[in-house]
Amino acid sequence: MDLPEAIRRRLDDFSRNVLFDQTQLFTKENDTFLTHDKRVLSSLHLQMSLYFNTWFFPLWWISETVMLHLKYPALPDYYKFILVTVLLLMTVIEAIRLFLGYTGNLQEKVPELAGFWLLSTLLQFPLILFQLFNEAILIQPLERGVHIILAIFILTQSLSGFVALRDMVRHTERQFHLRQFD
Repeated sequence: MDLPEAIRRRLDDFSRNVLFDQTQLFTKENDTFLTHDKRVLSSLHLQMSLYFNTWFFPLWWISETVMLHLKYPALPDYYKFILVTVLLLMTVIEAIRLFLGYTGNLQEKVPELAGFWLLSTLLQFPLILFQLFNEAILIQPLERGVHIILAIFILTQSLSGFVALRDMVRHTERQFHLRQFD
């Protein structure tokens, strides 16, 4: 049973945009599967870490919200404001960060991967360290556990994201220099 032409065309366009252009894989000069220009640069370590972080983040968010609700009456007013603000900021930043990480790594886009790396290094890591090491916010054992796991995810993604970003930039630079001679 064949798919209707409209659905087939949409699926074809989707696969071309998400993966890579299948028509450019086979050339007349080179009958190999991938040409030298189409070397896959995605980082498997980064992708695995992003995948597990995507599944862990809702668990982190639920436990953080429950713990904040339980200790809210015992906190000073300024820490109440700070912790609610940090939770909202981390939620928004994490969603954006994971999207940029997936897009930058799988589609091999340098700006998205650079944005992911900057959000990880400059915003998420200091915020999670604040929540992990500030004893004045009455850290509960469940909070400490999920913060340690999230901090390990963010640290791992920062390191593997840096390596993937460096490799993509070097490959793009080589492509640019090779095109200058054509």
